[in-house]
Amino acid sequence: MTKKKQEPIDPNNLKPEDQMKFEIATELGLADKVIEHGWRSLTSKESGRIGGLVTKRKREAAAKTAE
Repeated sequence: MTKKKQEPIDPNNLKPEDQMKFEIATELGLADKVIEHGWRSLTSKESGRIGGLVTKRKREAAAKTAE
């Protein structure tokens, strides 16, 4: 089994697609873990939760602009 690559994240220099992910990680209390060890340090359950909320927010934004 390989060790997960740990890349620290700088919250001040995020790509646009990572900004929403980081906001959600902060809301879920995972920001410190992401900053210290990178996105790959999250469990599949944590990653799935973040991904689900990103999808939900994107749908809500699309619905709002379609109105």
